[in-house]
Amino acid sequence: MVESLIKCYFPPFKKPQHCLSKRTPLTPPPMPSHDLRRPFKRAAISDQQKRRDLTLLRQQQNRRDAQLHARQLASSIISQTLEQPDEDDEDPIEVESEERESEERDEVGLMEITDVREAGRLKGAEGRRWFARQLLIPEWMIDVPDRLAVDWYVLSRPAGKHCFVVSSNGTTVSRLRNGSVLHHFPSALPNGARTRDNGGSSQSYCVLDCIYHEADQTYYVIDMVCWRGYSLYDCSAEFRFFWLNSKLAESGACEPPSRYHKYRFSVVPVYNCDRNGLLSAYAGAVPYIKDGLLFYNKHAHYEAGNTPLTLVWKDEKCSQYVIDTDSKGDVPTQQQVNLELQSDGKLTTSDDPPVPFGCLESDFIAKSGLQSGNLLRFLIGDGGLTFVDGKLEKADIHYFGKSNRARAFADSFSKVIFQYMARHSPLRIDDLLASVGTSSDQDERPPDVEMDA
Repeated sequence: MVESLIKCYFPPFKKPQHCLSKRTPLTPPPMPSHDLRRPFKRAAISDQQKRRDLTLLRQQQNRRDAQLHARQLASSIISQTLEQPDEDDEDPIEVESEERESEERDEVGLMEITDVREAGRLKGAEGRRWFARQLLIPEWMIDVPDRLAVDWYVLSRPAGKHCFVVSSNGTTVSRLRNGSVLHHFPSALPNGARTRDNGGSSQSYCVLDCIYHEADQTYYVIDMVCWRGYSLYDCSAEFRFFWLNSKLAESGACEPPSRYHKYRFSVVPVYNCDRNGLLSAYAGAVPYIKDGLLFYNKHAHYEAGNTPLTLVWKDEKCSQYVIDTDSKGDVPTQQQVNLELQSDGKLTTSDDPPVPFGCLESDFIAKSGLQSGNLLRFLIGDGGLTFVDGKLEKADIHYFGKSNRARAFADSFSKVIFQYMARHSPLRIDDLLASVGTSSDQDERPPDVEMDA
């Protein structure tokens, strides 16, 4: 049974409004004509472009010892897997994580761990949650970036399981987005198998950002984090894609499976996001099932967690699942969102900093047996979401129950908004094409980075 929230409020904080107050019908903003002579502009519903600019500035100011971080990450993933194999290796999607808990370390404590060697000592759910934060997670595109045709790449995203693949000490391990182990196997990656030809020092390790495509049992590599001990964390996407294209094929990892190479690896075609590149990624033939488009800012470093410098976009033509489905594979009548309950009753997204969507009163929390850190599922009611000057002002949300225990994080703000837009006023491929102009405007662009399998 769906229960209404007892109290909801949103920034800027005003007098709390009861969820059962009079609802205002949602009126989608008018859609401007698609004029290819000028960039496409929508009414502001987010500060995504501002955050893109700030992220680019921050990565220039806050460089870290990426080489040390990459080496420790590889070592920790391998050692933790050898010491305590996950029980979900056989079917990582169906497994449910342990209850969140009195026995687990406080969530704030996990967030404060920055040394990967210390993280390597984490066990069970704690370890999975920490390693889950090491993947780059793209935001959902809720507005068109400035200079899309000049500063961005585009590629068709393979459908499958997003994961890290680490080769080190003669073995290879893949970890899913929720931190659990997907596969433990030999590979032709640097130091990825115990063979005479593929041996190497402990410094010869590799970290790849991949999507495992079940249909052809192939790891499609969408980013390179470290290669033969050389960290690419603080390298631009432009350089990372160049190295990925040149180095992966040299390793033999793109060859068919064999005794010491259980799974095939493959690269994904990457295009400059001009009109021709966008159309190629959107409608071009690929050997895998598509699940939307990925957009990479050419100047962006590899940043763990949600980042506005990498974006995902979907429509019905390039993805089977544009709108989230329920456990039966059906699209629910009302949009569902997953939020995290904080100690003060606030309901927040997984962003940094988190975005509050509402608040539960203490009596309701106690009555329902809820605890801080629980992931909770809500339905968006008829009142919808209200934006003022690009900021979320109000949301009509109703408590529906706890989230699936296999879920590691709350939804990001951009995902909630993208899903909401997909139901009411979607960002369409014509909007993206209008923003990049005509093909004649792109004659001076550098050539695409072609990654052929």
